[in-house]
Amino acid sequence: MIALLPDEHLEPMGGGLQIVVSPAHIFSTDSILLAHFADIRKRDVACDLGTGSGIIPLLWCKKETGAITAVDIQEKAHAQLEKSLALNALEHRVTALCADLREKHPLLPAGSFDLVTMNPPYQAIGTGIESSASSDLLARHETSCTLEDAAQAAARLLRFGGRFCLCQKPERLCDVIVALRQAKLEVKRLRFVVQQEGRAPWLVLAEGKRGGKPGLRVEPQLALQNSDGSDSAEMAAIFGNYRRV
Repeated sequence: MIALLPDEHLEPMGGGLQIVVSPAHIFSTDSILLAHFADIRKRDVACDLGTGSGIIPLLWCKKETGAITAVDIQEKAHAQLEKSLALNALEHRVTALCADLREKHPLLPAGSFDLVTMNPPYQAIGTGIESSASSDLLARHETSCTLEDAAQAAARLLRFGGRFCLCQKPERLCDVIVALRQAKLEVKRLRFVVQQEGRAPWLVLAEGKRGGKPGLRVEPQLALQNSDGSDSAEMAAIFGNYRRV
């Protein structure tokens, strides 16, 4: 039996998987969209930075992949993910690390990953109202990890030709492109997410390739809902992979 803390509970993910969540470390639609957009491939050796509850690595485990590493600087998030891995008997597939992505780590050798992902803090330093909770502050504001830090870490971890996928607010798209290019990660793919057709995007998904040549593909936008508020067909398919029992 896995001992849960008073503020933790289990949430089913479908396919017989469950995830431990808490008010400090939950997950959002953003992360589910990022896991889908990254499109992990069979045999990909992958790393999720700032993994939080570990939703992205756990979703990846529904597919056949190579080894997966999940990194977070917060001890509470790390402990929570370890419970999820033990609960689902996935310790052999996912390595959970409590580490600072800005620092070198023996279990994060340079040039060893095919895919790196991150759902980074959306608020740049000095913008927005800072969260009072330390976990929210780290997750939402660039207090301990800037976009440039994330890009540099991904570039260090990726092999030549490897992919870095992240999500960000559309108003920071220029920051994303500049940060990735400075890290020698060429943005190759973008997809905007809207709540409903006809509305402005609220999220952008981006993929950069280490050593990639210039040439950007903008994919058709993803609408989460139909005009009546129901899930769009594509979103229902994405959620279906998450909810399927």
